[in-house]
Parts: sequence; C-alpha cells; structure tokens
Amino acid sequence: MKINTKEILDIDHTICKDLFLDAYEVWELIPKIKEYIIKLGNSLDKTKYDKLSDDIWISKSATISPTAHIDGPCIIDDNTEIRHCAYIRGSVVIGKNCVIGNSCELKNVIIFDNCQIPHFNYMGDSIMGYHSHIGAGVIVANLKSDKTSVIIKNNGEEIVTGLRKLGGIIGNYVEVGCNSTIFPGTIISPNTNIYPLTRVRGVIQSNSIVKSEKEIIRKEEK
Repeated sequence: MKINTKEILDIDHTICKDLFLDAYEVWELIPKIKEYIIKLGNSLDKTKYDKLSDDIWISKSATISPTAHIDGPCIIDDNTEIRHCAYIRGSVVIGKNCVIGNSCELKNVIIFDNCQIPHFNYMGDSIMGYHSHIGAGVIVANLKSDKTSVIIKNNGEEIVTGLRKLGGIIGNYVEVGCNSTIFPGTIISPNTNIYPLTRVRGVIQSNSIVKSEKEIIRKEEK
C-alpha cells in the first residue's frame, strides 16, 4: 500500500515545502521535523522574523498571547495568532493565517497555512494540511496504549511504520467535529468531514463523511 504525500497535502501552502519534495511516505518525515526547523529557521529573513532564545522564530506579523508558552525549536509564520495558555512543546511549525487557541498543546507537528486548532486540543507527532480545522476538544493521539510501534491499517493491509509515536496525517480542507479522537497512525484524506464525538482510525478516503467508526460514506453518495 502506497499513500502519495502530494495527494493528501498541498505542499505549496507551507513554509516547509522543501521537506516534502522527496517524501512519498509522509509519516517518514515525523522524526525529521526538529532538525529541519533549526536548519530552516537559521535561513529566514531577519527583517521579517524575530529570533528568540532556544531556536524560536516568530513572524513580526504574528500575534502571541503573553500567557502562551513556546519551547523551541519552533517557527510561527505570518499573521498567525497564538491565544491564551497555548502550549507549544517544541519541534513545531505553524503556518500563515493560523489560530492556535486556548489551552491547546502541540508537539512535533507541522501545521500548514490557514489552519485552526482553536479550543482545548492536543496534537502530537502529526501533520495538518492546508485550510483544515479541528473542533473543540479534538485529540490527535500519538501513542498506542501498549507503547508498540504504530501500524497504519487500510482495508486489511498494514504498514508497520517503526515509529513509537505517530499521530495523524490530516489532509487539506478537513473538518473534524468537536470532541472526536484521531487514533495513532490515522490518515484523513482531503475534503473530509468528521462528525462530532467520533473515533477515527485507519485511512479515510478523500471526500468522505465519517459518521462513526462503522459508517463512512462518500459525499457524492449523499
């Protein structure tokens, strides 16, 4: 089973585009995020980005709440808003025109442009594609309860990733309803809607509506 990165993510809408150019299996990029941020950050235009201590680069047009906590390495791009009590735990890239809201926690993630993670969310070891949104209370889990390597499952096929921590790969224009849980190793393809209070796992095809774990329909079938 192959899942083409460029069919899930619009890499023209992230400051990290170069990281994705040679990537086919997108989850293989997860362990490379930290090193890439440091390399990219040191190349950024100093007239447009402020460098803080511990490898933190913040666009001069971004808005950061004084109660937010940011650990490096981290890049926050243009016109993004980091709200009250957000916790950026390091190895995080947040794109342009994004919102990271109250009491959200991010760790080892790449957030593409125009995304919203607005209320009481956790996302670890994940990638969130262009113009996607997760509702209040959504958790993107990155660790199995038995702590073994994450396996991606799709219609009876399995990919052993070799990664102990892997959250979700969320494609472009995905909407995830409030208080849903994205299980480790989940891939949500573009233009998909997830109902609130839904557990999501495996590979979700593009243009889907996920009503529950067992009820997934294509939008053209509505």
